[in-house]
Amino acid sequence: MRQLQVHIDSNSGFCFGVIYAIQMAEDLLEEQGYLYCLGDIVHNDVEVERLQQKGLRIINYDILQTLRDECVLIRAHGEPPSTYQLALQNNLTLVDASCPVVLKLQNRIKSSFDKKDQIFIYGKHGHAEVLGLLGQTNNEAVVFENLDELLRHELPQNITLYSQTTKSTDNFYRIKSELETRGYSVDANDTICRQVSNRDKELRRFAQQYAKVIFVSGTKSSNGRVLYQVCKDTNPNTYFVSKVEELNPDWFEPGDTIGVCGATSTPMWLMEEVRNALVTF
Repeated sequence: MRQLQVHIDSNSGFCFGVIYAIQMAEDLLEEQGYLYCLGDIVHNDVEVERLQQKGLRIINYDILQTLRDECVLIRAHGEPPSTYQLALQNNLTLVDASCPVVLKLQNRIKSSFDKKDQIFIYGKHGHAEVLGLLGQTNNEAVVFENLDELLRHELPQNITLYSQTTKSTDNFYRIKSELETRGYSVDANDTICRQVSNRDKELRRFAQQYAKVIFVSGTKSSNGRVLYQVCKDTNPNTYFVSKVEELNPDWFEPGDTIGVCGATSTPMWLMEEVRNALVTF
């Protein structure tokens, strides 16, 4: 026995947007036995599997087009206007669990687009939230993942800048500053969720306290990748796992202090499972 001392980060776990979506799904599953959900309800495979066992049916847009007279959950990431139009045509009842922070951002982008602003969105290509944002602009806004990619575009003199809600605040302001240095006029709308960006600072403090850190996240989570890097930069002895089976006893020395933390899409029950496994090593 290595007698590891293991602590879970109390600030980790689902953000309120995900808690809200999962609570809605669980309530409806209890009521009607099954529920369609457009895309993964959360970017965490084990949580999705848990809900699928309760009757959650994950569908894509192709399947959505074939459904009639059914109830479909819109997850926290939000959806473009075209999804709502399709629901009307097919007589679908949409249970809208879009995160309030995302909805507010969609409305701001729609207003900007209506004013004919030249909109650039700092975000991940193809990400569910980003597709919902693009839909507010008839897919005319430009999405970019980093400054190099942005600078490859022919940029207008006046740039209206937005961000996916889970991006790094520091990077967002770095991009704004670099554009201004190059002579562009930037209307920067900081639309990053503070529950996510504050976790950045909290995790730095957390990761410093332990000999080793286990970061628990689904492999599809953008937020997970960003926060894992925050931990790794702060404490090089940080390991990424998406499930308990990926833990390796060889990572640890006898008596190590271990911090367990995760993304905004990581369920607390999974981090508890990881802790319970570690104390048996």
